[in-house]
Amino acid sequence: MLLAAALAGCSQAEGAKVVQSQPAPRPSAEGSPACAVTARLIPSCGAWWGIAPEVFTGEGIDGSLRSAESRMGDTADVLHVYHRGKELFPTEAEVRLARDPARPRLLLINWKPSFDHTWAEIAAGAIDGRIDRLAGYVRRTFPERFFLTIHHEPENDVDDAPGSGMRATDYAAMYRHVVLRLRDEGVKNAVTVMTYMGAPNWAAKPWFEQLYPGDDVVDWVGIDPYADARVSDFDGLVNKTRPEFHEWPGFYRWIQWRFPGKPVMVAEWGVFERADDRAAKRSFFESVRTQIRRYPQIKALIYFDSPHAPRGNTSFDSDQGAGRAFTMLARDPYFRSTRVPRP
Repeated sequence: MLLAAALAGCSQAEGAKVVQSQPAPRPSAEGSPACAVTARLIPSCGAWWGIAPEVFTGEGIDGSLRSAESRMGDTADVLHVYHRGKELFPTEAEVRLARDPARPRLLLINWKPSFDHTWAEIAAGAIDGRIDRLAGYVRRTFPERFFLTIHHEPENDVDDAPGSGMRATDYAAMYRHVVLRLRDEGVKNAVTVMTYMGAPNWAAKPWFEQLYPGDDVVDWVGIDPYADARVSDFDGLVNKTRPEFHEWPGFYRWIQWRFPGKPVMVAEWGVFERADDRAAKRSFFESVRTQIRRYPQIKALIYFDSPHAPRGNTSFDSDQGAGRAFTMLARDPYFRSTRVPRP
């Protein structure tokens, strides 16, 4: 699957919320670096700062984003939202937030096209009518560029049995079919993201490399790593390894080797609450500030903020120390050097 030698050379119980001050104003363009944004939404310096706000709380996206931004004391460049099946996107609320005249935002839309069809069936055209309907909606509703990831974290859904329709190669074919169908139907503004789980046990599977749909349909490579007691800092998050998978160098190092020309998106990341170490979140957020510059290929960092995530509480301000450290991270100049293009 990989050559270890070649790679070695490549350098989520809700706690008390802390309400931060209102979002700080961005630096003025005068006297600041002239950072550009490419057609594939790649910033020429620093990285986008984003959030999936207050997930699993029952709040609508408008209220949850405004609340999260108030809590963290700054605004997000990227808003991460989730859709499935026949849902049309972006919704009116998502469009409104993207086009906020005071603070425009990029949308990262996460879409699982169907739970009723296998990947092989989708690739064979089973939901082409759904794709075409969505394409028509996007053309009429939202001409701005947006990030689109299709069935994120596929590793967890692979069934390698012959004929399952859910093999890794079926995923790659499904992804290609959806992207190319959207493009053929006039959706030229979707910047595509292939999003892996970011865990070494999946990377050790013999079918792992077969998931990739191809450079022509993937603009960014994404990972969704989370920090539990086994991960102490940002370095450990983006380059998770395990002794039993000794040949795996970590996702960032692998991406450097496998996709040297692709921007990297940490499309979901979160730090779980630890009863044995109340300072763990604060310390972790501080590590991101000191270590992010070691990873220049990472061009977007999108936090998953939820008191009810499947494996725990990833609220960034579940204690005061964590909340303060997260605010300092959100305001770091590394994430504030590029402005979201206005619609």
